[in-house]
Amino acid sequence: MKLPVSEKELDERIELNYRRLRDDPYYGIGEIFSPLDYGWMGDKEGRALLAFVSHFRMSGRVIPCMEQMLEKIPSVLNEKHFLGDCSGKFIREEQLSGHSWMLRGLCEHYEAFGDAYSLELIRDITENLYLPLRGEFRNYPLRAGNGSGGVSGNEIGTAGRWLLSSDTCAAFMSIDGLSHAYSVLKDPALKELLDEMIAFYAPLDKRAVRAQTHCTLTAGRGMVRMFRETGDPFYLKSAEGIWTSYVYGGGMTLTYQNLNWWGRPDTWTEPCAIVDSLMLSLELYKLTGREDCRRIAARIWHNGFAPAQRDNGGAGTDTVVTADSPWNDLFPQMKEAYFCCTMRLAEGLRYVKTNRELLYAEISGTPSMGENGVYSDGDLVYAEPDEELLPYADNERSVVAAGHRLSPLVKAYRVPWEILERARQKVVTE
Repeated sequence: MKLPVSEKELDERIELNYRRLRDDPYYGIGEIFSPLDYGWMGDKEGRALLAFVSHFRMSGRVIPCMEQMLEKIPSVLNEKHFLGDCSGKFIREEQLSGHSWMLRGLCEHYEAFGDAYSLELIRDITENLYLPLRGEFRNYPLRAGNGSGGVSGNEIGTAGRWLLSSDTCAAFMSIDGLSHAYSVLKDPALKELLDEMIAFYAPLDKRAVRAQTHCTLTAGRGMVRMFRETGDPFYLKSAEGIWTSYVYGGGMTLTYQNLNWWGRPDTWTEPCAIVDSLMLSLELYKLTGREDCRRIAARIWHNGFAPAQRDNGGAGTDTVVTADSPWNDLFPQMKEAYFCCTMRLAEGLRYVKTNRELLYAEISGTPSMGENGVYSDGDLVYAEPDEELLPYADNERSVVAAGHRLSPLVKAYRVPWEILERARQKVVTE
C-alpha cells in the first residue's frame, strides 16, 4: 500500500517556515549580514537568499529582504567583491564553504529573475575567490577530525596555507556552489577546478577522517549537477559512491537522519544534511532508476523530516540513534539551528513539493521488529512516544507490540516546544 506525501502536512510546514523567515529580525535587512570577524562569511547570507528564492518559487510571495540584501550587498563586499578577508594569507576553509551558499543563492536568484547583478557577482566570486586556488585542493591537509566543534563549527588552526575548520572537509561544500556557477557561466576553468576537487574528495575514506556528512552530501549534489551538465559518468559514479558511503557506511541513523560527522554517534543530527540526503537520493533515482535510492528518499521524508522541524517553523538538531550511539530515545538536542538549518529547510520543502509524487512510502499495515530492535511498517519507522507526546501521535496507525504502544515518529512541528523539549520517543525498544 502506498502512503503519499500529505499535501496538508507539506503546506503547513511551508507556511510555518515562510513566516519564520519573513518575521524574525534575524532574517531582516538589519541583521542579515554577519559581523566582519565571522568565520563563515557568505554562509548565512547565501542560505538566506536561497531560502527567500525558494519560497518565491513555491508561492510567488516575496520576503522583502530578498531584494533588500542585493541592494545593500555592494556596501559590505571587499575590494575583490566577496565577503571577508581577501589578503590571501590563508586559504580559509569556512570562507570557501560559506561562499558556496552565496553562489547557490545568487544562481537561484539569477535563474528566477535573470538580473545582471547576480550574474556579475557569481562571476566575481568564482574568479577572485576560487579560481586562484587551482592546485590547492589536491593538497588539502587530511587529519582525523575529533568532532570538537559546535553545531556551527569553528576554526581550529592552520596547516600550511590552510586555516581549517572543525567541520572536517567543509571546503568541499564548494563543489555544490561551484557546480551551480558552472551551469550558469559554462567557464572551462571552473570545470577544471571542480575536477580537481572531486578527484580528491570522491574516493576519500570519509569515515577514516570523520568528515562532516553535510558537506559531503552537498558535494554529492554538486557532482550530480555536473553529470547533468556534461554527461560524464565520472561525476555520477562519484555521487553514487558518496551516497553508498552515507547510507550503508555509517552516515545515517536508524531514523533516517544523519550523524553530524562519520564515526561520531555521540553527536547530533543536522537538518541541513537531512535535506541534502533526500535530494541526493532522489536525484540518483531519477538518473539511474535505482529503486533503493527512491525508497531511501521516501524514508528520509517520512521519518527523517518528522522530528526536524519545530513549531516555530525553524529546524533543530536531535539525538543520534544508531546501534552504537548513547541513545535509544529520539529527542531534541538544540531547539533551532536558526543560523543554517532553518534556512536550508526552505529548499528542502521546495524540493519535496516539486517531487512529492515520487516520495510515497510503502506500508503493509502491520509493523514488525527488525534485527536492530526497531519496529517499522515498511518504510515507516515506529517508536514509543512518552505520555506527553501521545496526544500528538498518529493514533490511527498506533499499535501495541510486546507491551509497547508504538506509533510512526511524531511530527515535531505540531508539538509545542515546551512539551517537545522534554519529551522522548523510544526508537530501539529491545
